[in-house]
Amino acid sequence: MPADQSSTADLLLVGLGNPGPEYANTRHNLGWACLEAFARRSGIDLSRRRWRSRVGCGELTGRRLWLLEPQTFMNLSGRAVSEAMRDLEFGPENLWVVYDEMDLPLCRLRIKRGGSSAGHGGIKSIIASLHSDAFTRFRIGVGKQARPGSDAGITHVLGRFSRREAEVLDTVIDGVASAIETAVSDGLTRAMDLYNRAGSLGCEEIP
Repeated sequence: MPADQSSTADLLLVGLGNPGPEYANTRHNLGWACLEAFARRSGIDLSRRRWRSRVGCGELTGRRLWLLEPQTFMNLSGRAVSEAMRDLEFGPENLWVVYDEMDLPLCRLRIKRGGSSAGHGGIKSIIASLHSDAFTRFRIGVGKQARPGSDAGITHVLGRFSRREAEVLDTVIDGVASAIETAVSDGLTRAMDLYNRAGSLGCEEIP
């Protein structure tokens, strides 16, 4: 299959997050929020339960899309993803993962294929379960932790957005949903060209 995938290839789109009210609206659940926004745009219901996940299925521009929100907690996301990949008989080229990224500022998106986990527990789990890193990532910036310390990163991603961050959050989520829609409809290369640059989400970056 070509690097930019056939426009008719089926896809598994995974949003990463943690279940439970204590994790709602945290930075680590931004992947869920963006996938849910895309689901609403696409008219896909995410209420089914399968593969230890919330699941939805639908079509957009002739492509069958499976949407998945693992309920295994972030660091075990690979268990749910690998079960879905096995049953759907998908390879890594059919997998797109949407998640938070501390190495990028808020209001910045980077779409890429392959690479390391960069310390992200959910991505590390998926790579280990699939024995491959050759899937596509939608990395959504959440900025750096505000204080030093070995546990600062965990505290940062499990924390809720500041007032300043919350003011642009809807714009970020809507922008990422648009980027996913573009990637599905027009291909990953087109989405990368449009969204892998500053200002593409329509708000000023917040470190």
